[in-house]
Amino acid sequence: MNTLDLFKKLFHNFNARQMKDATIAFKKHLDDGGKMLLAMGGAMSSAQLGITLAPMIRENKIHAISCTGANLEESVFRLVAHSHYKDYPDYRYFTKEDDAKILQRGERRVTDTSIPEEEAFRVVEPIILKKWKEAEEKGERYFPHEYFYKILMDGSIDPHHDGSPEICWLLEAAKKNLPIVVPGWEDSTLGNIFAGYCKAGEVSPSVMKTGVEYMVQLYDWYEELSKDGAGLGFFQIGGGISGDFPICVVPSIKYDLKKPVRPWGYFCQISDSTTSYGSYSGATPNEKITWDKLTKDTPMFVIESDATIVAPLIFEAVLDRYTISEK
Repeated sequence: MNTLDLFKKLFHNFNARQMKDATIAFKKHLDDGGKMLLAMGGAMSSAQLGITLAPMIRENKIHAISCTGANLEESVFRLVAHSHYKDYPDYRYFTKEDDAKILQRGERRVTDTSIPEEEAFRVVEPIILKKWKEAEEKGERYFPHEYFYKILMDGSIDPHHDGSPEICWLLEAAKKNLPIVVPGWEDSTLGNIFAGYCKAGEVSPSVMKTGVEYMVQLYDWYEELSKDGAGLGFFQIGGGISGDFPICVVPSIKYDLKKPVRPWGYFCQISDSTTSYGSYSGATPNEKITWDKLTKDTPMFVIESDATIVAPLIFEAVLDRYTISEK
């Protein structure tokens, strides 16, 4: 029995059924020649989604990514500082004093794990700063993710490997030069650091391509990725800008560029946000029909659950790497 057969055997109702149906539709979308964009909010890199996402990229199951700046950089932080991360399974019982001590130890807590400042932020900072300065000297400009690709592919990070390269999803993306958009990149640790260097006059803001330029580039990427088979699908983890930014490319091409465009070929969102007044993260997919982001014929799924549980299960089923004994 493979993982997908196990889903069919065990998961029949409620969120379990949504997960099963979304997984079957995901696989069918790929089998029909479609491609898939992953929109990734939250702190999935800190939660080590790379264990399953890296092979998804390696096996050509994910073809483009939209993510927060935090997810972008934290994939590299895990690569250079994995053994220095601390786990705090009892974080629910922490006092303010407990968290103040974590700060004093130079750690930055993300739920039940903490990122070490010296071994992560301060290791990557001078490496990527060098790339920013080199770009300025040459009069060149790049997207935020392209600077990460540079340090991963030119060996700059190699001496600092502390984690397993095979589960660094950004490294796998760099190897394939995967299309990535990082809307609101400035809202990240290295984005803040970049802004600080700009304010201090040590590097020019002009070396960094902007969010508007990301959208302009996404027009071309979308048209290329959606032209064959079942088109481009949209698999969303969490909500917020990493999801809203890329899904807007379809109506923008249609209404702003006034060009014909294929609709998204698949949609699935894993979210624990509840539907509420004005909430984008908690909006039902059919609301997106009114914005011409999806159509009434788009396969749509919402899994109201914890993405750190659901996403790895779906990815493993799509990868079909394991045979599960029925004994």
